[in-house]
Amino acid sequence: MGIYQRPVRLAATLRRSREAALGTDIAAITERVRAQSRFVDAIKAEVAKVIIGQETLVERLIMAMLCRGHILIEGVPGLAKTLTVSTLARAVDASFVRIQFTPDLLPADVTGTTIYSPQDGQFHVRKGPVFANVVLADEINRAPAKVQSALLEAMQERQVSIGGTTFPLEDPFMVLATQNPIEHEGTYPLPEAQLDRFMLNVHVTYPSREEEKRILDRFVVPDAVVDVAQVADPETIIVAARALAEVYVDERLRDYVVHLVYATREPEAYRMPELKPLIECGASPRASVFLAQAARAHAFVHGRGYVEPDDVKSVAMDVLRHRIVVTYEAEAEDVTAEEIVRRVLAGIEVP
Repeated sequence: MGIYQRPVRLAATLRRSREAALGTDIAAITERVRAQSRFVDAIKAEVAKVIIGQETLVERLIMAMLCRGHILIEGVPGLAKTLTVSTLARAVDASFVRIQFTPDLLPADVTGTTIYSPQDGQFHVRKGPVFANVVLADEINRAPAKVQSALLEAMQERQVSIGGTTFPLEDPFMVLATQNPIEHEGTYPLPEAQLDRFMLNVHVTYPSREEEKRILDRFVVPDAVVDVAQVADPETIIVAARALAEVYVDERLRDYVVHLVYATREPEAYRMPELKPLIECGASPRASVFLAQAARAHAFVHGRGYVEPDDVKSVAMDVLRHRIVVTYEAEAEDVTAEEIVRRVLAGIEVP
């Protein structure tokens, strides 16, 4: 592959390209998207009744649900990760289950198993907690690999095999896994194949001082019990997921997505040879698909029927950070996968 010729950054050119490709349909698509995405603001408002801050996490959860993707959430304890997920599930009237991953957990504790019944002398299937719309795998890296791999079939194929019988999972279905980024004693790192199944890797940070003051006020002077209204349902999510396919992605932006991902594999072809010794393994083709889907979802939740370069840049870190494996040299220089993504974003000109 030769040196990538950077396109001229002209928003007007991109806009004319959209209009030439779709004529006046782009306005019609935007109107349909705005109609289909009205529930997004309602969900955010309901979650905000319980959760102070965490707007990015809530938005990413909605985006992943629309894309039928899964999220790996990383953050220190006490940042309301579990509460945010359960509140979102209540707002969309989805079934929710939390599985606490521990070293003694068995695969059957997640997927289910067959139970012998003395009454009729038959084996009956007892479905596990994975049969829910929203599954929270809390501290997923505290369970051994065989338990973590029990989720792989569910995440990829959206089905579970028990006793020789395959059972489809409900739609929508989403796995949300949490990890503590600072405590690694007694944990089992997730294999790369499993990490690649997660559409997004979201890092949850501490609240601002103002937000923490509001959190403190809520406990010092407790308000009335907050009732989270059901402002959507699973059928609403399914219909919106179909509408997501209408969001227009210009060919230049598709090229931009491919160049971003490919630059994590061959940075020297993009005039970034200094990154080559820092990257042991770049992002997979699944990253290109997820990056385009996430950009589409980002445009959708903001009421637009077309993807802009900022949509791609907004989600690139969450899509790519867990798919890049750094070398020992990078670790010695304290260069993280996030730093590499930032350099790639800065090195590839946007259309």
